[in-house]
Amino acid sequence: MKSQPAIDADPRMVGDRLRRLRQARGVSLSELARRAGIGKDALSGLESGACHATLETLWAITAQLGVPIGALLDAPPEPQTMRGTAMESELLEVFEDDHVTYELYRVRIRPGATQTSPAHHAGVSEHVTVFTGTLSAGPLGEPLTAGPGEHISWRSDVPHGYRAHGPDAVRATLLMRYPAKQ
Repeated sequence: MKSQPAIDADPRMVGDRLRRLRQARGVSLSELARRAGIGKDALSGLESGACHATLETLWAITAQLGVPIGALLDAPPEPQTMRGTAMESELLEVFEDDHVTYELYRVRIRPGATQTSPAHHAGVSEHVTVFTGTLSAGPLGEPLTAGPGEHISWRSDVPHGYRAHGPDAVRATLLMRYPAKQ
């Protein structure tokens, strides 16, 4: 199976936005790499547009910058697909309301694999509505389960994951709520 980039976007554009966000916050390349738990060379490669990141790496970096992952992307005329270990998600819309940013995704989670995500910044929450399949998601030590027509939510400022149970992929929507970082 051919490896695909985590985001369907020009890596130079993503890298440029990443560098501007980091510099605007007065954080050195070394410090951001340390906080996000990645190598300095890897972060430098991302910022230069020379390499693609995994979805998990992008979540770790944006969590440390206190921004939604959508801050690295153009407002898409069509959904942009992001790929992780078990999850494909399409960013459908980004909107703001009273110091809160929301990102709405359409997600598909393959059965048999687990998608893990590092902690987002304080106060971030995730809200999932399942349309098909059975999903376990939430904090790694205390996952929640939902089937078709059910909804689960959790604070995602802790490491968390997603897993489809049974033979069928999970199809769902994910609404991420990012309060302004204090």
